[in-house]
Amino acid sequence: MASQEQPLTERSNRLGPVGFVLAFGIVSMLADVVYEGARSITGPFLATLGASGALVGFVTGFGEAVSLVLRLGTGPLADRTRRYWPLTIAGYVLTIVAVPVLAFAQTLWQASVLVVAERFGKAVRTPARDTMLSHAGTVMGQGKAFAVHEALDQSGAFVGPLLVALMVAVSGYQAGFGILAIPGVLALLAVVWVRRAVPAPERYGRDRAEHPVQPRAAQPSGVQPSGAPTRARALPRRFWWYSAFTATSMLGFATFAVISYHLEVRKVLPEPLIPVAYAVAMGAAALAALASGALYDRLGLSGLLVALPLGAAVPFLSFSTDPALVWIGAAVWGAATGMHESTLRAAVADLVPAAHRGTAYGTFTAIYGLAWLAGSTIIGALYQASIPAVVVFTVATQVLALGFMFPLLRGRREQP
Repeated sequence: MASQEQPLTERSNRLGPVGFVLAFGIVSMLADVVYEGARSITGPFLATLGASGALVGFVTGFGEAVSLVLRLGTGPLADRTRRYWPLTIAGYVLTIVAVPVLAFAQTLWQASVLVVAERFGKAVRTPARDTMLSHAGTVMGQGKAFAVHEALDQSGAFVGPLLVALMVAVSGYQAGFGILAIPGVLALLAVVWVRRAVPAPERYGRDRAEHPVQPRAAQPSGVQPSGAPTRARALPRRFWWYSAFTATSMLGFATFAVISYHLEVRKVLPEPLIPVAYAVAMGAAALAALASGALYDRLGLSGLLVALPLGAAVPFLSFSTDPALVWIGAAVWGAATGMHESTLRAAVADLVPAAHRGTAYGTFTAIYGLAWLAGSTIIGALYQASIPAVVVFTVATQVLALGFMFPLLRGRREQP
């Protein structure tokens, strides 16, 4: 296998860093049409198969945890093998196959397995993909690179739910899942083309651990800027504080499946409009990704604090029975999601040396995922008991997260 890979990596990159980020953004846009289209109706679909709110929270939270926690393995695997492209493509294949098969699910357990399988594909590809993007970010600026990628990514997340909404209105949930096979095939063709155009993204820049884009994230002593894999405990202390901040904020952030379950069982919106609400959320996420990326490049970690009030506002709006508040809530939830999925990732690249970013991304997202699994399960259970309890729990977690950010903001002046 190594001999087959070598001729490809010896070729020059035909795209510059900006072109690579834009091209990969197109790949992610097509893939997002597939899996975000599916996620827009996962909650209501599971409800039609007999799921409770707590079970929807657990299944979707478990899926997110699989997507994130398993990166503890796929992140170091990417660092150790440097086979970023094969891992990325394999992950896309897993996701793009699992989603259309949901059209044939007849039982709750079948649908749940496929929901988790789709997220497993994301676990396989994301550390390798983010590492490749971070190499372009050493030239462009990490905030800008991840924000541009996320904005394109979220444009697919906007189109996918609208496509699904049309199919649900015409033929039901099964047709909504089935139509997503078409953009899935296009995404696979696109990622193969980008691989051939950019066989070696690591050539865009060298390890800038000593001169990061955000100078506050200095390389910790004892971490060697070599290509050798590192263990999680060798990651910088500031990385762990940052992971605690992110995990605590995600503990109080509901998955959209729980929100859409509420919209379905309380009949707040007609079925075809539920994926449209998700499309609104994804449009807001794309805009928020661009804005928060620019804010992060200008202000550093303090620019991420905006995510906390956004997260705290979600239950007041999204779990209302007033349709007007629900639409506003979709936009607020999406804006917070755009920050979570773009700028929070960008900060990891500035806190950890380039040679260890695969491991760092795997560790970071594992912590993030476990927190989201716990939080979504708790929120789903609290929803069954009392919506005010959901509000109290969410606000409390965001306040606690703020406490974890203080040492990071204070410590930036103490960096050598």
